[in-house]
Amino acid sequence: MAFTGKATYSAGITLPEIAEDVSDLIGIISPSEVPLLDAIGDPLREAKSTYHEWLEDSLVPNKDTVSDSSISDPDGETSFDVANGDRFRAGDQIQAENSEELILITGVSGNTITVVRGYAGTTAENIANGQVIKILGNAALEGDDKPAARFTNRVRCGNYTQIFTAGVEVSGTNIAAGHLGISDEMDYQKAERLRELVRDLENTVINGGQPSANPQGGASVRRSMKGIVQNITTNVFRPGSSGFPSGTGLDEAKINYVLRQIWENSNGNVDLIVVGGYQKRKINSFLITSRSFWPADKAYTDMVSVYESDFGVCRILTSRWIPQDAVLLLDSSRISVLPLAGRSFHFKPLASGGDYESGQLIGEYTLEFKNEAAHGLIRDLV
Repeated sequence: MAFTGKATYSAGITLPEIAEDVSDLIGIISPSEVPLLDAIGDPLREAKSTYHEWLEDSLVPNKDTVSDSSISDPDGETSFDVANGDRFRAGDQIQAENSEELILITGVSGNTITVVRGYAGTTAENIANGQVIKILGNAALEGDDKPAARFTNRVRCGNYTQIFTAGVEVSGTNIAAGHLGISDEMDYQKAERLRELVRDLENTVINGGQPSANPQGGASVRRSMKGIVQNITTNVFRPGSSGFPSGTGLDEAKINYVLRQIWENSNGNVDLIVVGGYQKRKINSFLITSRSFWPADKAYTDMVSVYESDFGVCRILTSRWIPQDAVLLLDSSRISVLPLAGRSFHFKPLASGGDYESGQLIGEYTLEFKNEAAHGLIRDLV
């Protein structure tokens, strides 16, 4: 048989040429979406050190709690202890939570305050150990000297950067050969590894933690960033917590309770509710009792994308990386994911030791999470 130079395929009979029917598109099923990073957006600046710092401050608090278990005359006590006496001054009008009585402070000594009960014609009511006391404001005497200066100290907060990296290696033969669906094997591998690293970045931003010893890293200690879940300590709520709505399932009462607590105790503006797929279905069910359809409707809609309450308008994000039992309530204006200067994701070609091309994808990032009390977390939901 004469040589023709053609490649043929045979299926029991001799055929001239049979082309494979293969699409030029490569389907990828692995999850790689990063909805939280997309919502936060690109940072306006870069980190300048492996330990990125920022400053936080707060106003002098205008509430405290009664800290006196020896109160014997709850509606007539004229002197009692509070948790933080330095928050009070003579001339302050105060009011116990859920009480109509006004109280005037006439003296402060350490954590003990001396008061006039039933001030301004109000009726004295019981006060109890642990009760919240609200400071309405101070009434100064005309012509009096200036009061002692009060101030708060700025606090330096910070987070470490974490290196994300992946190796890429393609043989010379693979580079030279033609491929279905791609034009360059090296470029394809770089794109795939980059998707994985960005996916892992979002997962770490949410769930990551730092080593308890030597968090700066070393020869045997890997430097890592502290994620959002680990950062939130003030507004963490679980079924059974004091005041938290009863029940272990997510419902509107629990969402509103956390939003109200954040609103009452900070100037945070929660605009993101981030959940996994399981809790997203619970949020969608908020509308079950009020959903209605016309006879001509042919589409059944069961999705809530925005939750609007008295405490703000929140976009609802569904992220695969949120723990199933958790709900995050975030103020996105206080969150940034920053690269170390010159260390955003990039490809670094490496020397080849043989018949192959190799390189490394590298990125170094940290989470700037300001004012953790402006955010909230619900855990242990079922």
